[in-house]
Amino acid sequence: MSEMASASAPIAGGDFPPWLSGHWQHLWKTYRNARLGHAWLLTGPAGLGKRLFADRLAQALLCEHPGEDGVPCGVCAECHLIKAGHHPDLQRIVPDAESASGEIKVNAIRELVALENLTSHRGHFKVVQIVPAEVMNNAAANSLLKTLEEPTERTLLLLVADDASRLPATIRSRCQQLVCVPPPEREALPWLGAMLQSPPAPPELLLRLARGAPLKALSLGKADYLSMRRQGFQQFLGVAEGREDPLAVAAAWQSQDIPMLLEIVLGWLCDIARLLGDPQAQYLSNPDLQDALQALALRLSREKLHDYLRQLMGARALPQASVNRQLLLESLLIRWALLGRAGAMALRSQ
Repeated sequence: MSEMASASAPIAGGDFPPWLSGHWQHLWKTYRNARLGHAWLLTGPAGLGKRLFADRLAQALLCEHPGEDGVPCGVCAECHLIKAGHHPDLQRIVPDAESASGEIKVNAIRELVALENLTSHRGHFKVVQIVPAEVMNNAAANSLLKTLEEPTERTLLLLVADDASRLPATIRSRCQQLVCVPPPEREALPWLGAMLQSPPAPPELLLRLARGAPLKALSLGKADYLSMRRQGFQQFLGVAEGREDPLAVAAAWQSQDIPMLLEIVLGWLCDIARLLGDPQAQYLSNPDLQDALQALALRLSREKLHDYLRQLMGARALPQASVNRQLLLESLLIRWALLGRAGAMALRSQ
């Protein structure tokens, strides 16, 4: 699969996330006032709809008859080309599926430069999306920087990133930024409840597990996530209490989705940190596990927990393709067992 391919966008209308409507109105007004510029960085946690936003903006700019509010008409030739994934003026740069590194490489950005020098096929904008932008390697980022410094007229770059801090500051500074944040529960829950068909867990729990990101909560309700989380927690608890062998648990976890598993563990640890600070904490990402997490909090010192959190976050940041899964999991779980053992000894000495 090429790193640069024609991008298809949905016919943006009723499915557009309602919590992004304020951002949409702002950006469309910016466009109508001829202040859109040449590059935007859409950033914020995963599961908020940034890619849907980028798709809608691309379609609105290419649509022949967008509404006053910027909603694409969905019926013109441009919209049909986008829906079919064949619009020549809309391209998406993504990681090469055949690359073990998962990076966006410099060749894709060079193709972008060549595209920018061409005239629009359809006489409108040319739109290029880079998704996810933070996985560009250094050479690709440097090449993109040159493009940002010398923008082409009527070409819009849309960078979508879950973690903008991984982008060079020079790139961030040359883009206008739109920062998405999780909506209030009172806004997200009605939408989530309407979208879920026979949810495997209460929408409130799914939204907490997704850290307030509604689209992520929706995906958690359709996957084997809950069973993996339930079994994983019993094993994680068993390691801390000395009932489970950390090496055996590491072997069992190797077959799981490691990034998702580490995110689940991070959620447990963050809740433990909250309970260490306030045993009556009202907001937990895992409210159904509060009693067990509270018991774990009694075993751990804040300093040692924060050290372990730093180790876990460092592990999550490693390129998955280059990680020895077995050694990574064994290291994390052996240290977790040691923390649990030290905590048990401290409790007995009190």
